[in-house]
Amino acid sequence: MKLLTICVPCYNSEAYMSKCIDSLLVGGDDVEILIVDDGSRDRTAEIADKYQALNPNIVRVIHKENGGHGSAVNTGIDNATGVFFKVVDSDDTLKESAYKKVLKTLHDLNGGTPQLDMLLCNYVYDKEGEARHKVIQYRRTLPVNRMFTWEEVGHFFKGHYILMHSVIFRTKLLRESGLRLPEHCFYVDNIYVFNPLPYVKNMYYLDINLYYYYIGRVDQSVNQKVMISRIDQQIRVTKLMVDYYTAKENQPLINAHEKLRKYMYHYLEIIMTVSSVLAILSNTPEDLAKKDELWKYVRQKDYFLFLKLRSGIFGISMNLPGRGGRALTTEAYKIARHFFNFN
Repeated sequence: MKLLTICVPCYNSEAYMSKCIDSLLVGGDDVEILIVDDGSRDRTAEIADKYQALNPNIVRVIHKENGGHGSAVNTGIDNATGVFFKVVDSDDTLKESAYKKVLKTLHDLNGGTPQLDMLLCNYVYDKEGEARHKVIQYRRTLPVNRMFTWEEVGHFFKGHYILMHSVIFRTKLLRESGLRLPEHCFYVDNIYVFNPLPYVKNMYYLDINLYYYYIGRVDQSVNQKVMISRIDQQIRVTKLMVDYYTAKENQPLINAHEKLRKYMYHYLEIIMTVSSVLAILSNTPEDLAKKDELWKYVRQKDYFLFLKLRSGIFGISMNLPGRGGRALTTEAYKIARHFFNFN
């Protein structure tokens, strides 16, 4: 059994995937690099197969019909042999020194008591054209270099939430949580870092910059124009997160720790804000109607959750009419863009 499986979802990634995979190979035999070719139509499959031929003990390739990013991650979870699991997108990279420290930490903690459920590291916004890159770190929120539980978690500052880039899960936990990401849908990484959290008991934080998250391609899913064009998928993800958060069977786990519940609420609040802002920026009658329908959906699911979201600063600014409302919405968008570095 490998120590760590790294799933690399690939779709038409021939232009940049080699840089990503090369950064992962330095992990050596402790690592399983699972390249999931999601029905690519360029040379992605050929490049992946060459890496497997040259590194048969490290690289494993799975070719599948196109199902989207979530489908590729699902395939990775289903086929992983590593004790721990991480997703690295094919245009991103890991920093070698931090990567090796992560592997040593996982090795030291593997099989211990209590067992590690989630390891977190910093990630870096590697934005095209910027000399200085924004680093997202948690040193004022999480204990450093030791195991801890939700009771010891501090306040998460706006923009410093747990994203796919920062997290490594125990593989068995992902399977036990029943995590399945929707197919043919973008923005499912929000579900990936949301749904497993109630199953996480023991965490460890390394204050090192591990993941370099590339931003700059015009076709990238976090580009503002692309996000607006895919607003239906953003809303779909938001509704699935609302479903999960409000499901009766999940309440005992979510409410078991007050800080866990608060964190999940605030993360859901941000996702509601992003969906609403995109509809307002689109400013078409169809998309504005979708925003209103989303808020009605929350109200029908859980009236008290709706009231709490609606009465918050983000909820108020998303639903005010007229020029003043639009001005507040613009400011909220700037905040949300700062949080998630959309474009």
